[in-house]
Amino acid sequence: MQAPKLKKMANKGLTLAAAASLTLMVGCANLTPGQKGAGVGAAAGGVVGSILTGGSTLGTVGGAAAGAIIGNEVARKR
Repeated sequence: MQAPKLKKMANKGLTLAAAASLTLMVGCANLTPGQKGAGVGAAAGGVVGSILTGGSTLGTVGGAAAGAIIGNEVARKR
């Protein structure tokens, strides 16, 4: 009974950490658009990857990597 409760708490903690890092990344004025896009994409991708895989470390890291690549490409094309 405790495991699902801990998993929910871990997911909330990860979401809060991602939101905090996203806020910090947006505030950095000296980053290129590609770097900003990669940071935002990594944070969002990490959260999505974690949610989709139920908090799996591999899913979180994979989502962050995919998000960084996509965010970088989208920002560079603007």
